[in-house]
Amino acid sequence: MFLALLELRAARGRFLLMGSVVVLVAALVGIVSGFTTGLGDDTVSALRRLPAAQLVFSSDARSDQFARSLLDEKTAAAWRADADTEATPLGVSITRGTTNRGTEVDLAAFGVEPGSFLDPSATDGDGLAGAAADSIVMSAKLADEGVRVGDTLVIDRLGIELHVIGLTERSSYGHVPVAYVPLKTWQRIRFSTPGAPASAAAAIPGQFSALALRTPPAGTSTAALDKRHSTTTLTKEEAYEAAPGYTGERVTMSSIQVFLYLIAPLVVGAFFAVWTVQRQPELALLRALGASRRRLLAHTVLQAALVVALGTAGGAVLAGAVGLLVGEQVPFSLPATTLAATMCTVAAVGLAGTALTLRRVTRADPLTMLGANR
Repeated sequence: MFLALLELRAARGRFLLMGSVVVLVAALVGIVSGFTTGLGDDTVSALRRLPAAQLVFSSDARSDQFARSLLDEKTAAAWRADADTEATPLGVSITRGTTNRGTEVDLAAFGVEPGSFLDPSATDGDGLAGAAADSIVMSAKLADEGVRVGDTLVIDRLGIELHVIGLTERSSYGHVPVAYVPLKTWQRIRFSTPGAPASAAAAIPGQFSALALRTPPAGTSTAALDKRHSTTTLTKEEAYEAAPGYTGERVTMSSIQVFLYLIAPLVVGAFFAVWTVQRQPELALLRALGASRRRLLAHTVLQAALVVALGTAGGAVLAGAVGLLVGEQVPFSLPATTLAATMCTVAAVGLAGTALTLRRVTRADPLTMLGANR
């Protein structure tokens, strides 16, 4: 170990350069991981918070189910009777509105039955249970954009007025803040025609996007129920893919991470390969003095471990600093557990790159220093 530390000190310029590269690679992996988690949260955090085990969609909606699926109360009643579980309708659509103070916002309207298990609890103000039909409980993300409890929000082009009565925890859907409204109000938002007379409200269908099941069906398989009622049942996690952009974003960001994980061992391995070639005379001298191959291997692995570990730790600090810097301005989320797992992976693949040099270390020939090549 003394010799390893001595070499690190003697060639500190080279090792600092290599350590800086590891810091940047680790930081980049951490930042990409933060954006991957943040974008995922910004797309499906509202779905994650739904206290539902499964979601039932119409069978004709094979993608973008929340936008394309439509179910009616007849189907919901049949499911309740056959599935022997608590079920409630859920409507999801993205719209835009303007408050009475002139604040323009995009929002994802989640239509729920007031008092059902999907009805969110209010952290400020009142909830939907027992409230008027034109009430709305908004996510804290809408409060960040300037909407306040007590405001009146008018849905653009439809002229539907909603009164903000409460505030709930931060959640979003498709990068848009969520607002919870009574199901009948959501149906007006979803199915109303801009410019239509008020009498047209009677023609609004009593449909919704999905049926939320609190627990999986008891006694009967979901496949049998789907076949019987012409529906498609997904777990809540599978339903994330129905959110707009979720799958594409995950694939893109995950691909970048994979390439960075492939780059890390190549960079570390290339550096230590060159370093090992330059140290061949010293390694041969150590062998001539009686050092074993195992000791030389331990010496090389220790040097690599120190460089990779310190570089990864520096990258973790840099990635965390970026997270604090961007704050709430962009969808970035890097919990300590995610950061630790990411950095451990970077360190592991970085050390794997040193395996490219170990064979050359063990082949150091002591005869080189004893004049066999002269």
